[in-house]
Order: sequence, then structure tokens, then C-alpha cells
Amino acid sequence: MELPKFILGDNTDYPNAIFIIHTEFPRFVINLENDEVEFFEEFDQHDEKELETEMENYIQQATDFYDREIARYED
Repeated sequence: MELPKFILGDNTDYPNAIFIIHTEFPRFVINLENDEVEFFEEFDQHDEKELETEMENYIQQATDFYDREIARYED
């Protein structure tokens, strides 16, 4: 099965949270309520340095995805 790069998720246990799941490497979930990020992978020191420089971009992509999805619901 081919998954989309981002998936929008919610959970009734977290009524104010909006989750964006990033399905490609590095796989992670971001909670847009508080910008908390949880990774599904473990990283070595080299990966962590690269990830630090790219994380802002990933968060922006996730936020753009959310904005796009909400705009489509409103149409």
C-alpha cells in the first residue's frame, strides 16, 4: 500500500490536539496544539545533526498540509 506523505489525525483522549503523521523518513507525529514531536525512529549522531537542520522545514510542511486540508473542508 502506498501511503500519503502526511496524514491528519485526531483522538478523543486529546480533544484539543491535532496530529499530523509524517509517513516518510524521518517518520514522526507532530501535535499542532503544542508543536510536540515524537519520532518513530532512533537516530545516530550524524542523523541527529542533519535532522536538526531539516526539522523546521518538516514542521512547515506539516503545517502547510494541515492548512490545505482545512481549506478543502471549508470549500
